[in-house]
Amino acid sequence: MKEFKIGNLTINLPIIQGGMGVGISLSRLASAVANEGGVGVIATAGIGMLEPDFTHNYLEANKRALKKEIEKARTISKGIIGVNIMVALTNYVDMVKTSIQEEVDIIFSGAGLPLNLPEFLRQSNNKKTKLVPIVSSGRAAEYISKKWIENYDYPPDAFVVEGPLAGGHLGFKRENIDNPSFSLENIMVEVIRVAKELEERFKKSIPVIVGGGVYTGMDIKKFLQLGASAVQMATRFVTTKECDADDKFKQAYIEAKKEDIVIINSPVGLPGRAINNKFIEDINKGEKKPFTCPYHCIITCDHKQTPYCIALALLNAFKGNFKDGFAFAGANVGREKKIISVKELIETIKKEFSS
Repeated sequence: MKEFKIGNLTINLPIIQGGMGVGISLSRLASAVANEGGVGVIATAGIGMLEPDFTHNYLEANKRALKKEIEKARTISKGIIGVNIMVALTNYVDMVKTSIQEEVDIIFSGAGLPLNLPEFLRQSNNKKTKLVPIVSSGRAAEYISKKWIENYDYPPDAFVVEGPLAGGHLGFKRENIDNPSFSLENIMVEVIRVAKELEERFKKSIPVIVGGGVYTGMDIKKFLQLGASAVQMATRFVTTKECDADDKFKQAYIEAKKEDIVIINSPVGLPGRAINNKFIEDINKGEKKPFTCPYHCIITCDHKQTPYCIALALLNAFKGNFKDGFAFAGANVGREKKIISVKELIETIKKEFSS
């Protein structure tokens, strides 16, 4: 597995650990991946839930928690640390500005079109942070690039293209999730075409990173041979000792069977891949889980009409409470049968790659 570059950053291992929100990928997991030569990613969605004043001081709690997690990662690792920031977050701007202020290495941004992301970098003295949009089609990559170049003279530093086998919220219509035309192998070709056109125009390297269903070293080899520069992996990192989630969350991944994987209709208006449990079954039966929403964390969530709060459900799962929550997961969940260290996992992946 060869190194690759994003701008002036040299990444020794072509693996980006995908950002997993509401506590699953924080400083401990991100720094462990960075120490092995990959890119460790802190997810900002729900990060303020770590703070005691989250419910009544939402904006400040989130900024404080993100700053703390970036600082913690920096004390543990000298490697490359990124953040994942969903465009759909109501505090998107705060998360971006805090990340730039802390001079995080890379901002990965999806769950919407991050059309004004370069604006915040321009407003700062930060010459370090790289900006990488997450897309699910060549059309989205083209449109984002067009707006960034027109408004900021800034082409993306890289692209992440996520396929329909990813965990969590998916950037596809429900009917297209199982459509072969929307496979990662197909959509990555479109994004690589956009990246190549930009490379020729701006005389700079713009790598394409692929994610969603990438699980083994053999998967990595396949996608690198197809033209990707690197891969994004998330599900397989959950069953590591360093993953920030509760051990009960990790065990749910280990015990999951193929038939347990379901596509849900999330309150935020997107389909999502999750591990089925009684909580989800109750929702599907039409039951409501009463709650009050003091913060309204996702722009697209109709919190007055939804039967449950997805942020609270995911927070409960992060803590190991599946009575009041559920776990998002990728299509390959359940393949790992034991909890190992990130170092052991990377060594395993390298052996798979070489076999």
